[in-house]
Amino acid sequence: MYIKGFDKDLCCRGMQFEVGKEYSTGVADADISLCTNTVFHFCDSLRKVHTHYSVIPEEDNRFCEIEVLGALVSDDTKCGSNRIRIVREISGDELNIMRGLTNGNTGIFNSGDCNSGDCNSGNRNSGNWNSGSRNSGNWNSGSRNSGDWNSGRDNSGDCNSGNWNSGRDNSGSRNSGDCNSGDWNSGRDNSGSRNSGDCNSGNWNSGDWNSGNCNSGFFCTNSPKLRLFNKETDFTIEEFIKTEWYAVLTSGEFNLTKWRAYTDEEKAQDERKRFISGELITIPYKEACASWWASLSEKDKAIIKTIPNFDANIFAEITGIDVTNI
Repeated sequence: MYIKGFDKDLCCRGMQFEVGKEYSTGVADADISLCTNTVFHFCDSLRKVHTHYSVIPEEDNRFCEIEVLGALVSDDTKCGSNRIRIVREISGDELNIMRGLTNGNTGIFNSGDCNSGDCNSGNRNSGNWNSGSRNSGNWNSGSRNSGDWNSGRDNSGDCNSGNWNSGRDNSGSRNSGDCNSGDWNSGRDNSGSRNSGDCNSGNWNSGDWNSGNCNSGFFCTNSPKLRLFNKETDFTIEEFIKTEWYAVLTSGEFNLTKWRAYTDEEKAQDERKRFISGELITIPYKEACASWWASLSEKDKAIIKTIPNFDANIFAEITGIDVTNI
């Protein structure tokens, strides 16, 4: 179904429309393009129309199904044609179902129950984009949570007040372990940050019970020398992260996930997918490395090759990137 949005008077960009009538821009099929006056604009879902004409009831906008009579052009957000017909107005219960304003929801595009936020497939969410455990997470006030009782966002665990947590009972951010008050921990019971071990008050520890940083052992209070390319150097990780090498390594775009929009066929087969529109998918590690390397300047690539102990074979083994001819 193609849907076009209008103001409360059934006008769009100053032009008056009527249900049942056909309209033409008078432009040949070969000469039309989006974001110009050669086409009438519309979308393939009400959710996309919302970007241009708010579907919130208080806005009093109106929405109609349209039939494409001419050539069709489109991108990821909108469509256009040089000839259309206004088939009918979408209103009442049908419009509310498309908005997600059913089952006690006051937010829009919800497929769960009693949500005051938007785009939730779970229940009783005041935040947005929550799917919850078993596709029905509850009582989230943050966004994109799949667990329960989260006040942060992008959490798949339960009872998190931070963001991007897959563990439970975390007050920090980006934790995959449990009961962490620091950030970026995959271990548990850490008050420091970036620990893969447990019970650390320091940072970057893979061992346990350390108050120092970057330790793989137990009960250490200092920081070991940093190894690069399988060899020891004369500086610690805290010293390394202040260098130009580290600045370049952490520049560019390195993404291990990306958002994939559902196809029209997938949305037609699954009503839930029609409401949530897409999913987060994982990018293979070496594919992410290749994209990161391509985003760097030639100067930055040269700097990386000056890292102490740099070994092209080790670099290629880890990243899949051959720098021998660069």
